[in-house]
Amino acid sequence: MAQLMEDDVFKAFTTYAAIVTLKMILMGPVTVYFRLTRGSFTNEEDVAWKSGEEKKKFLKSHPDVERVRRCHLNDLENIVPFFFIGLLYALSGPELSSALLHFRIFTGARIFHSFAYILVLPQPSRGLSYFLGMLVTFSMAYSLLSKVFFL
Repeated sequence: MAQLMEDDVFKAFTTYAAIVTLKMILMGPVTVYFRLTRGSFTNEEDVAWKSGEEKKKFLKSHPDVERVRRCHLNDLENIVPFFFIGLLYALSGPELSSALLHFRIFTGARIFHSFAYILVLPQPSRGLSYFLGMLVTFSMAYSLLSKVFFL
């Protein structure tokens, strides 16, 4: 492991993987914020401090909370594959400049995607950032498979 941490491409991957991981983790507190400010809870124990009809007012979904949840799910659908493909890509010995381009574009696209989703920026901003991130992952997968394809 110590040798890997001396490799510039691997260090770049760990840096950008950590950034998108932290971004994905932060979606949890953002969801909590929206639940609290919108008074929208899904579990009875979350509103145990209320009673009767008042409890029912809080046990409901809210469009803003659902928007943040969908954004978080979208992160899971895109960042997890980035980890696996990106790790294998980093270990395949790409040029540092190419790897940095892939990692930086993916990270920027995912961060922008979250802002576009939560702030409800007009389309196609969110769609383009989603596809840009996916394109980067597919590009790394193509590069990786073209180097190591084995049947």
